[in-house]
Amino acid sequence: AGPGSYTVGTMSERFDCHYCRDPLQGKKYVQKEGRHCCVKCFDKFCANTCIECKKPIGADSKELHFKNRYWHDSCFRCFKCSMSLVNEPFMLRENNKVWCSNCTAAEDAPRCKGCFKPIIAGDQNVEYKKMVWHKDCFTCSQCKQVIGSGSFFPKGDEFYCVSCHEHKFAKTCAKCKNPITSGGLTYQEQPWHSECFICSNCKKQLGGKRFTAVEDQFYCVECYKECVAKKCAGCKNPITAGFGRGTSVVNYEDESWHDYCFKCTKCARGLANKRFVCHNGKIYCAECPKRL
Repeated sequence: AGPGSYTVGTMSERFDCHYCRDPLQGKKYVQKEGRHCCVKCFDKFCANTCIECKKPIGADSKELHFKNRYWHDSCFRCFKCSMSLVNEPFMLRENNKVWCSNCTAAEDAPRCKGCFKPIIAGDQNVEYKKMVWHKDCFTCSQCKQVIGSGSFFPKGDEFYCVSCHEHKFAKTCAKCKNPITSGGLTYQEQPWHSECFICSNCKKQLGGKRFTAVEDQFYCVECYKECVAKKCAGCKNPITAGFGRGTSVVNYEDESWHDYCFKCTKCARGLANKRFVCHNGKIYCAECPKRL
């Protein structure tokens, strides 16, 4: 903004006021656009109106102008913070209001979704899907602790830190009861950590491997054969239905056989689902004891 386009001085020559014709010699006068006038007539006929206070800018006042707009120097202040803008950078905004550069930057800056205050240059911030927060305003919807630039999980209009998201939304492992944040597996409609779904004997993980369940315990094939499965009274090998040849088991008193191992001691005839005779702890078909 520049000073007004007129000069004020004391007349040393013989001039009369352009408007009232009073002599000006020895008096204070104003010269504007080649005309000389007294101060009173200047204020009445020539003075510009201040765009801020709407009052005339008299000859005794300092005037500033910018783009055909005029201010008293005392009225040329930032609309937002009231700082004088004489000899300061400014911006002319809507409604002919002048703003200092700091207030202009703050007004045009994006607003924090947390505190609704402007985020100005130099502020640390967090952006997500066209939304922005001051770093310290980006907090967990559950525990209210600052997430800042850390990991988070969005849920609609809410945001959760890793810990709160785990406890509020993650599935809970059937064994350790802690949240399953990634991976995991399902057995009988229950979720498990991969590291929790293990063989009860050797502790190897069973995910993607063959296993068998005995009550609430799980065993890999090798451990089931070695530690759990009954031994066949015929071949002395483990009876592991589903792991090897044959799926049927023959039980008699306190002993068990693979169905294909349950045969006559003398003629080797298969006796599964057939009549048999036990003699001196050995199994025979119905005919062979007669031949002994």
